[in-house]
Amino acid sequence: MFWFKEWGGPSRSGQDDIERRGDAVARRKDQEARRAQLSEAAERALLNRGLEGLRLRDVAEEAGVTPAAVLYYYEDLDALMYETFQQGIDRFCQGREQAAARHDDARDQLRDCIAHGVATGPQDRLPRLLFEYWPRTLRDPKAAALDSALAERQISVYQGILILGRAQGHFTLSDPARLVAANFLALEDGYQMDVLSGRRSRSEVIAALYSYARVAIGHRPDG
Repeated sequence: MFWFKEWGGPSRSGQDDIERRGDAVARRKDQEARRAQLSEAAERALLNRGLEGLRLRDVAEEAGVTPAAVLYYYEDLDALMYETFQQGIDRFCQGREQAAARHDDARDQLRDCIAHGVATGPQDRLPRLLFEYWPRTLRDPKAAALDSALAERQISVYQGILILGRAQGHFTLSDPARLVAANFLALEDGYQMDVLSGRRSRSEVIAALYSYARVAIGHRPDG
């Protein structure tokens, strides 16, 4: 009889604990889903209206909720846009990192790294999101720190490819790998604005980056 009470199943209090933990997990998942929906709505509102003049009400309308409902999950609009920018950075960098990781040959890595970094055109949503939010980094230290992290992740991808390519005998670097990597990114970011504004095509920018590659590392990815 003692054995049955000890091992026959959880006590009432134990069952209550299990149910409470289950409810907490369900609430957490629901909150995460709601925050993801609000972040997607914030992204749409930012792309449609721009950062200047963007209001909490704009995001709420995109999400189909009231402004008060948005504030249940975020302290204010700045907090929501910060998280949206952070998530955009992660998506952009992960796509680039994964594209390079698919190849063993540094020449293929470089070609795919460039391809995944240049916007397809003015309507390419993810690069537009990052550039629409960028002005905030001039005045907001937290946003500036995120932008620095974005740059560092991309430089690291380029730098790793350059070091591998040199070790494989494919690249001859004219300068230290980190400097060349930073120059790739600087050129890319400068031209990216032209693509997003419609002043240059994606193919023109990729050609310019290939031209720099020929000078800086002795290899042109389309050669």
